[in-house]
Amino acid sequence: MQRVICVLAVLLMLTASVTTAQFKSAGESKPNVSESIIRPNAGGLWFGLFDPGKFRMNHSYSLSYTTFGGQGLSLGMYTNSMFYQLSDPLDVQFDVSVMHSPFSSFGKEMQKGLTGIYLTKAQLNYRPSENTLFQVQFRQMPPMYWMNDPYRSNAFFGGFHLFRQEEE
Repeated sequence: MQRVICVLAVLLMLTASVTTAQFKSAGESKPNVSESIIRPNAGGLWFGLFDPGKFRMNHSYSLSYTTFGGQGLSLGMYTNSMFYQLSDPLDVQFDVSVMHSPFSSFGKEMQKGLTGIYLTKAQLNYRPSENTLFQVQFRQMPPMYWMNDPYRSNAFFGGFHLFRQEEE
């Protein structure tokens, strides 16, 4: 009987030593839901090329109404401005705008011609010091915004041009 008790005691010790390896330490805990969704040390998205902490976005909407020559025109524009800090002195900005004309007494064709999506600004800013700024900028202005440009012939006003060059 004593021999059986000794064998059982040895088996119990061997089993207990094997099972202790299966226990987790008390320091480990399951992550909560917000830690599973938001990964602060993920190094950004897209293989570390995009850091959401350096990205900023602004939204604006403007609505204007103008009248001239007994006619009226209303223009609305939603603009999404996106900024990204590439490095300490270097950042980029993109403005994407959606333009529409809710009212126009000039006709439906003009209203349709004004409606569209525009890259109103793509800009690269480099600021090597506080008083120095280099900018490279591209603009795609919607039709009514460049209408009064003195260097562009405008068919809307019958081709009137302020600085008309004499033809040779």
